[in-house]
Amino acid sequence: MFRPFLICLLFLPASVIADQSDERLDDLFSTLLISTDLTTIRSTENQIWEIWFNHANDDVEQLIQMGVTRMNYNRYAEAMLIFTQLIENFPDYAEGWNRRATLHYILGNLDESIADIEKVLELEPRHFGALSGLGLVYLQQKQLSKAKQAFENLVDLHPNSPNAQENLLRVTEDLRLNVI
Repeated sequence: MFRPFLICLLFLPASVIADQSDERLDDLFSTLLISTDLTTIRSTENQIWEIWFNHANDDVEQLIQMGVTRMNYNRYAEAMLIFTQLIENFPDYAEGWNRRATLHYILGNLDESIADIEKVLELEPRHFGALSGLGLVYLQQKQLSKAKQAFENLVDLHPNSPNAQENLLRVTEDLRLNVI
């Protein structure tokens, strides 16, 4: 059903401006660094996610939404096809890589998830979702030192995130217990 739409994507220009270059991100990340108000933090996070999700090409936005919907309904093969096509045709679109990394994580393809997360972070080093995901992948792999580093990087970027703080405390405690 969605394949003709994907084929049309192949003929779209790949030189569109990517989401992570949006000028508003700098101010939003500054807000994350200083705000301790949970409502402000959540609102700022949501604004950042919206920017990351957006793309100058409406077809890309529709495809990413289709992939997310299929992933949410456990139609993983279809979601993987969509995300892979997006990445192949728009390799500078960080959110395509991030969504595929998430899908790889769900499927237990942890090394593939890490590879996609590394690409996300190359494109958008401030991607707090990717940093969190990287920490979770390393936790799953029992690579506690690497998980700690990912969560420390996340806390440096987003110090008042309750999830980032919780995960960092958890992995730090796990490391402490493993040393004893």
